[in-house]
Amino acid sequence: MDSEPERRRYDSLRRAAQARQTSAEIAEAARKLFVANGWAATTVRDVAREAGVSAPTVYAAYGNKSGLTKALVDAADLSADAARMIAGLEADAGDPARQLGAIAGYDRRLFERAGDVIVLVREAGRTEPELAQAYRDGRAAGDRTRVQVFSSWPEGTLREGLDVPSAVDIYAALCNIDVYLTLTVERGWSADRVEQWWCGVLVRELLA
Repeated sequence: MDSEPERRRYDSLRRAAQARQTSAEIAEAARKLFVANGWAATTVRDVAREAGVSAPTVYAAYGNKSGLTKALVDAADLSADAARMIAGLEADAGDPARQLGAIAGYDRRLFERAGDVIVLVREAGRTEPELAQAYRDGRAAGDRTRVQVFSSWPEGTLREGLDVPSAVDIYAALCNIDVYLTLTVERGWSADRVEQWWCGVLVRELLA
């Protein structure tokens, strides 16, 4: 039996898989170079050379260097496993302390797996308005999640005198990339220890 028609049937799937693999290799090369050399010092040609592809291939996949960086931001969000956080929020709907733990766990995973991307996007945003906006959008998305969760709690759950916006501000001051890097890089804490500390201090600072 001639297998050629069967091979042709899956050609489109094969091409799509190869394109995804190429895009992933480009993104990994970009992340490596951005972190090692800095965003401004890294060119599309550098990324292409590191990934073993042509510069036009990089442009075709991501548009430009800013587009590539924003793709890394999207990948960073995926790496933190938002579905796991949502499952925890749903399972612990009647337990604000555990819900705080679910949110802090997400941030720990985000910073642990993609902290380098967050830092490079923030730094690149000093000269690239698109990336500055991408960084602000990421922070705002986190705030919206916390507003939604904190607003769902019964009256009297938050510490006396504390409203939802203030609670969100306190969370942001405690659970951010700078605090995470200070504790893990400068002070030698493990990611587990940071998460446990966050869970304890959030309960003390936010809950009645």
